[in-house]
Amino acid sequence: MKLGICSDHAGFELKALVIKMLEEKGIEVKDFGTYSAESCDYPDFAHPCASALESGEVYPAIGICGSGNGIAMTLNKHQGVRAAICWQPELARLARAHNDANCLVLPARFIPAELALEIVNVFLGSEFEGGRHVRRVEKIKL
Repeated sequence: MKLGICSDHAGFELKALVIKMLEEKGIEVKDFGTYSAESCDYPDFAHPCASALESGEVYPAIGICGSGNGIAMTLNKHQGVRAAICWQPELARLARAHNDANCLVLPARFIPAELALEIVNVFLGSEFEGGRHVRRVEKIKL
């Protein structure tokens, strides 16, 4: 399975580092853009990434923008996406374990690259616990 990734201009540099790390680990990545640090609009890249996640073309996904908020809001408009903004490794673990998050969102302007890469590793290495959390996750969709 391919991992989907998208960013706006504020997340472009961090996205490149994440892609490099993932590819070095042998993880196939589908990059939905942006492809430069030139100013752009995050929904133009988040919507295609979210659609691919919903359809099963990619799993999981990562979105990156300056604060994480805009791209997370856009990704979460899609019924099949559970995007979680994470700025600490423990948040990434809990997003997967308790919320069955299928999309990690990183706030590029608020965390150093080394920490972001650690968060990605924790997110990818964590699994949904199920149990009591299933009921809650099932109530998310409208």
